[in-house]
Amino acid sequence: MLDQLRPYWDQAVRFAGQAADWAAFQASRMPAYWVQLRDYWDGLAPNTQDALLTAGLLAPALLLGLILIAGFRPFPLVGAMLWRFRLTNVMFVALIAVSVGIGVGLIAQERGLRAGTARAADKFDLVLAAPGSEMTMLLAAVYLQPADVPLLDGKIYEEVASDARVRIAAPIAFGDSVDGAPVVGTTPRFVEYLAGTLAEGRVFADEAEAVVGASVPLAVGDEFEPAHGMGPEADEHAHEEEHFHVVGRMAPTGSPWDRAVMVPIEAVWHVHGLSDGHAEGWDGTVGEPFDAAAFPGTPAIIVRANQLWANYALRDAFTRDDVMAFFPGAVLAQLYSLLGDVRQVMSLLAVVTQVLVAAGVLTGLVILTRLYAQRLALLRALGAPVRFVLAVVWSYAASLIALGALAGLAVGYGATALLSRMVTEKTDILVTATLGWPEVHLVAAFVSLAMLLALLPGLAALPRNVVGALRG
Repeated sequence: MLDQLRPYWDQAVRFAGQAADWAAFQASRMPAYWVQLRDYWDGLAPNTQDALLTAGLLAPALLLGLILIAGFRPFPLVGAMLWRFRLTNVMFVALIAVSVGIGVGLIAQERGLRAGTARAADKFDLVLAAPGSEMTMLLAAVYLQPADVPLLDGKIYEEVASDARVRIAAPIAFGDSVDGAPVVGTTPRFVEYLAGTLAEGRVFADEAEAVVGASVPLAVGDEFEPAHGMGPEADEHAHEEEHFHVVGRMAPTGSPWDRAVMVPIEAVWHVHGLSDGHAEGWDGTVGEPFDAAAFPGTPAIIVRANQLWANYALRDAFTRDDVMAFFPGAVLAQLYSLLGDVRQVMSLLAVVTQVLVAAGVLTGLVILTRLYAQRLALLRALGAPVRFVLAVVWSYAASLIALGALAGLAVGYGATALLSRMVTEKTDILVTATLGWPEVHLVAAFVSLAMLLALLPGLAALPRNVVGALRG
């Protein structure tokens, strides 16, 4: 069977090769003015390019309108038609507006979520963890999603902390919670790096103190007892002997750390029956330096290098059998690549949905224009040219589409704000999506296509027999 298919396969391969050679040959013969035009386009400001692209998308509909309306004044008659069936027209406009608004709202939300996740990972240049899934560790260390992961030992921490290229090497530990908020053990230096100047209070200085994120419902001076675990399965009484006092509150960061409660990592180790991570004779000062022999282990180490280039050298140095190092931004880029495909599918679905709604509206207009058949026949009997009648019906349909699209942008603006708030509440990632040029392009493409299709109701409304139409 395979031998029989082999000649066809070889022929297909030869055809593909010839097609590629032809494309390369045509590209090499591209006229100089095309190259100059491309250079001119690339030299334009981004907003200018977007505005010109919007005009280009609307051009077919505008050109069709100019051809139909040139020399006529159909608008008084169109205004009368809009007012005569105003309730029906409002319903048509509302259908288009909802379709357009939901479509652009979802597309804008995807872009806002992408920007929000990237902003949340800004402070996390390099993450070290035990070999495994980078995505799992990204979600655990950066977005504080519960995960059961192996620990890095004290030798690896000492190795990275003592590297001359490292500015900050902060171990983090998690697993406990307070009223659903994750309790994260770390160092005072990392809290200062992550939060900058605190909105209130100070950074913790001993094992019984804590700093809360901006969204945690605890005030400075409050006392709490951590539960072991997260979510419904958390054991509220596992650490009854441990109590913490809130001494500081971070300013909003727009990341899941806004709902985190940060305590000294020594406290997390002690709560779970482990050593404090320091050599004998420790004076109780929390934070670095740690002793490699007494270091109980950490799920992840957040690293910031002295220089940008050093991050790459550190990643290469700590990517080996016993430890992995990864850039959260690179993992997010892989995720964005997948989201890019999803965005294309969403955009296509949005356009298809809008076209289907427009087709439904235009079908309704075809039926509606049947009510005008006698009036349109009267126009023809009075000597009105076919193009004038066509211009009246097309302008009527185009007005509904244009009003629906404009209202759709307003609906999309509201839907985007509402969806951003919902996503932020669900993910703790600050999402501030707004409508931009991609959404404008989407609406412009829809308007142009729908207005071209709006020619169909006009053609359907033209009376084939004027006398018969006048008689009803």
